[in-house]
Amino acid sequence: MSSSPASSPSIDSLALEHRVDALFARHTKQGSPGAIVAVMQGGRIELRKGYGLASIELGVPIGPHTRFRIASVSKQFTVSAALMLAAEGRLDLDAPPHKYVPELKPLPVTIDQMMRNSSGLPDFLELLRLGGHGLDKPARPEDLLAACHRNGHLNFTPGSRFLYSNTNFLLLGHIIERVEGKKLGEVLAERLFRPLGMTGTQLVAEIDAVTPDLATGYLGDAASGFRRAQHGYPQGGEGGLTSTADDLLIWSRHFDRPTLSLGDLPAQLAAVRPLAGGHANKYRRGVQADDLGGLQTIGHGGLWPGFRTEFLRVPEADLTVVVIANLASIDPWRQARTIARMVLEGHERLKPAPSALTEVEIAPLAGAWFNAEEPSLFDLAWRNGEATVTQNGMPFVLGRRADGWLAAERGSFEFAMKPDGKDRVAVDLGAGRVLAFSRLGQRDAVPAALDGRYASADCGATWTIQHNGEAWTMAVSGPLIAGGPPWTIRGLDADTIEIESPASWITPTQLAHLVRDGAGNITALEVSTGRIKKMRFDRVG
Repeated sequence: MSSSPASSPSIDSLALEHRVDALFARHTKQGSPGAIVAVMQGGRIELRKGYGLASIELGVPIGPHTRFRIASVSKQFTVSAALMLAAEGRLDLDAPPHKYVPELKPLPVTIDQMMRNSSGLPDFLELLRLGGHGLDKPARPEDLLAACHRNGHLNFTPGSRFLYSNTNFLLLGHIIERVEGKKLGEVLAERLFRPLGMTGTQLVAEIDAVTPDLATGYLGDAASGFRRAQHGYPQGGEGGLTSTADDLLIWSRHFDRPTLSLGDLPAQLAAVRPLAGGHANKYRRGVQADDLGGLQTIGHGGLWPGFRTEFLRVPEADLTVVVIANLASIDPWRQARTIARMVLEGHERLKPAPSALTEVEIAPLAGAWFNAEEPSLFDLAWRNGEATVTQNGMPFVLGRRADGWLAAERGSFEFAMKPDGKDRVAVDLGAGRVLAFSRLGQRDAVPAALDGRYASADCGATWTIQHNGEAWTMAVSGPLIAGGPPWTIRGLDADTIEIESPASWITPTQLAHLVRDGAGNITALEVSTGRIKKMRFDRVG
């Protein structure tokens, strides 16, 4: 374990350390992975301390020099390099990506929309997963790019909505490489890391690359046991950086005192651009704006099997909190905000946190809720002492918002709900889209005429659906894989089915709307996942 500052800490710093120690106490028990926490205010490091082990197998503790995969926190660095190229007149932010990567389909998307997650491009991870290929299986960089090249689908009109997509930043990194004629890692090192003294940060695309001081990522917990997180995908501009808490503090200080060639880089990253219709988009350029008790924040989170990161800045208080974990069950998003509130106690503009939701409040809303038009299905339950929504197989926690809505704590997607009469709730999905969801009653049976083959040119997948007399299942093949365990199909209503994918890390689900011809025959499926909306699978054969 290591803490800082090296000189004698102030009594406030010492008190903060003791309170943070309590937050991470269970991860200091023998044999546990953990996290590193770093707090900086006014350019002074108030706390920098590791909890738990970087490697259970080797007994190596987490310390200041431990490197972690910071996943999507990488996005702001990719964007920064692109903004530098734009300032030099070498990259047009209003141009479509196929101007620089001709292999892409000519879609009406701009590079600036990609930076803001408002492009409508489907997430390449989801494109490959619909073909049966998940993070636990090996892939090559060219396989990931081929998924982007193959796709001609847009989730919505570009610029009209926010929807998180790793495709935006994988392609942005590739565009940078095309313009510079160098690998993205070299560009980032030359333009950002070396000038700023970020000696512990580098792009490590290959999962088997030897990286000094790199922590191992783990799943599980002390009760069920820990296991190494498996992933087989190389990473690029969307999430390929390894870094340290120290380096992220150096990066944060650059926001306050820019020294790079593009002097207004921090302002360009945070620049506001509303969505169509004037709707707000909290996602800026590779960073996300939010609110903490009335104080504006800017930052980003990162999630990869076995690794979770939160990079949080509160500019008005000159405060940065970094939490990086090598255990998937740790919640850096929440821990960073808890720590920020500890530091900011007594701040004249900091509002108290909204009161916690209770099981009594949630009980009348518990259950499954469905909107057929979207289509969207979610389940609300009181789980582990929290109001937990599960949607597309992903659980997330609801908190009370200042206006009374119950909203997702995380900001990588938009979801807020409130009661709207008997057996109805209103759900705000962002960009002015407030939809009515009804309580799901008896599920309909899977339509008997569903069996057959369905194919999508956009993801290169073919689905073969059949009924074996007891259950409906689906065999999946795609560009990278054929065979594997069957997917499960459940009925929902007369024109919607739910499909569950087997997976080792999470169990994703997706909804498919049945498209019928004038005679009522099923001619296609329109498939929606968390990051793909209404992608068409045509019936074939």
